[in-house]
Amino acid sequence: MANIGFIGTGIMGKPMAKNLQDAGHTLYFSEHFEPAPQDLLGEYGYAAPTPAAVAEACEFIIIMVPDTPQVEDVLFSDIGISKGLSKDKVVIDMSSISPIATKEFASKVEELNAHYLDAPVSGGEVGAVNGTLSIMVGGKEEIFKRAEPLFDLMGQNITLVGANGDGQTCKVANQIIVALNIEAVAEALVFASKAGANPTKIREALMGGFASSKILEVHGERMIKGTFEPGFRIGLHQKDLNLALEGARVLNVNLPNTATAQELFNTCASLEGSNWDHSAMIKAIEHMSNHCIR
Repeated sequence: MANIGFIGTGIMGKPMAKNLQDAGHTLYFSEHFEPAPQDLLGEYGYAAPTPAAVAEACEFIIIMVPDTPQVEDVLFSDIGISKGLSKDKVVIDMSSISPIATKEFASKVEELNAHYLDAPVSGGEVGAVNGTLSIMVGGKEEIFKRAEPLFDLMGQNITLVGANGDGQTCKVANQIIVALNIEAVAEALVFASKAGANPTKIREALMGGFASSKILEVHGERMIKGTFEPGFRIGLHQKDLNLALEGARVLNVNLPNTATAQELFNTCASLEGSNWDHSAMIKAIEHMSNHCIR
């Protein structure tokens, strides 16, 4: 069993940490950026005052925070993880952040004789709770092998994609596909409902054909029921699509439908929906169509 630092115990991070703890690992939580989760403290859970103190106590340090600036702060502030690193410790960033910044962070960590894996996840709160996340890893194979038993406790589809930064690139690609699938399901259900059909029955019929998808299954049901409590917030998906569109400018790649999906999320944000689940993209299409399917 390992001592594992876990910084970022929000909607996704807390159940991920719990799965590690339930397997018998001891977890350390930093109290500087957020209160330690009280229900995870005890025999296998300890609060430390700073990320540096977490790093000093642990072999593996996992980060699960919202965006690139927060990861940089957790890593390299005056009380950051980097101040507590020593030889052969492993930093695992499971946040979804810039691939370019990730390569810079990895290089700085390796200069301290420690190791770095970028390992963003997909699967939402349900996947985090059930330990069925898809985990996309960038880094050295030998370090991946060291961390793989931990990944096995949090996910099912675990892939070493390539070098540092490639995990984050894979996550950006994932978020493009997810956003465009949400848009497709939302448009289809609004179209069907406006035409007079029952969207519940339309979804049931489509689930048996080539249009079937996890998005149609899970988020289609959310759209029909109007249950938009966040499993993954629109604001976070906007951040991920910004990474895609910024990368596209650098690479001279045209992502027209990604840009459209971002505009739909922007419409939701203008309706004060930044904290809605990303399946609530349908509310932007409903707003522009002057028609609600519920």
